[in-house]
Amino acid sequence: MDNTLFSYLDYAVYGTAVLVMLIGFYGAMVKKSLLKIVIGLSVIDSGLNLLIVAIGYYKGGTAPIFSQGFLDNFKSVSKMVDPVPQALVLTAIVIGFGVTAVALSLVIRLYRHHGTLNIDEIKNLKW
Repeated sequence: MDNTLFSYLDYAVYGTAVLVMLIGFYGAMVKKSLLKIVIGLSVIDSGLNLLIVAIGYYKGGTAPIFSQGFLDNFKSVSKMVDPVPQALVLTAIVIGFGVTAVALSLVIRLYRHHGTLNIDEIKNLKW
């Protein structure tokens, strides 16, 4: 019974990541404040990063660090966690931070120009 409990908990991380992304989609689609929309997009980014790290995880895996005895034991290669998703997520975190900073600076400029963050009240955003 313990084994089945842990197998269900493995999928709980996937569900949590999808739930975080759905919360972000709600914030980005339903809210009328530009600040809340930017926060929702940032939450989507965080949920996606969590999902990518969870997919790249290998149960019982070791860190991909090569040592002197590595070449002697090729079985250890199959037990290593894939470092590529982790590296991609680190890059995505930095890019997401930059995009959020630029989006927030645009929101500040719009607030200074229009005096509101409500997208319904800002009529000059039409093409």
